[in-house]
Amino acid sequence: MNTRNPSHADGTGTTVAEVRPRIRRTHLALFVKDPFASAPWYEEVLGMQVTARGARWVFLSFGQKHHDIALIQVDEPEAASRGTVNMQHYGLEIEGGLDDLRRLYGMLLRKNVEVVKTTDHKVGYGLYFHDPDGHRFEFFLELVHDDEEAKRLLGEYNAPSNAFDLQPL
Repeated sequence: MNTRNPSHADGTGTTVAEVRPRIRRTHLALFVKDPFASAPWYEEVLGMQVTARGARWVFLSFGQKHHDIALIQVDEPEAASRGTVNMQHYGLEIEGGLDDLRRLYGMLLRKNVEVVKTTDHKVGYGLYFHDPDGHRFEFFLELVHDDEEAKRLLGEYNAPSNAFDLQPL
């Protein structure tokens, strides 16, 4: 836990260090209509591997951790629909450079994956696409590797999402 943040009084006059989590890694759990039908898309498009299956779920990994994404069946799959209040997208920061992002773009098109948009965020480029259940993902290529400079740019440009003409390879 991070206890290096500013202290504050706890109401009794005692100074208590503010505790905040230090996140090392994340995973994402998504409700889907049929996790067993959706999992092959994650294997083929994102290069993931199935690490566990249950009666109503499939866990997948990018290869390092036990799971990075869990696909969990909704309670009533036949009545399920995407609502307007939902996760906007899940960003997957890629390694490599612009040509790597362009190759991923080409791969998505060859696999008939719906590409939503390509954007310039001033701190990196984004390539947005949907999974079979309509969840939006982003392949993100970071351009500014100094976190303080990236925060400054996001603030200066108001967290931009400008159209970007990315040509697929």
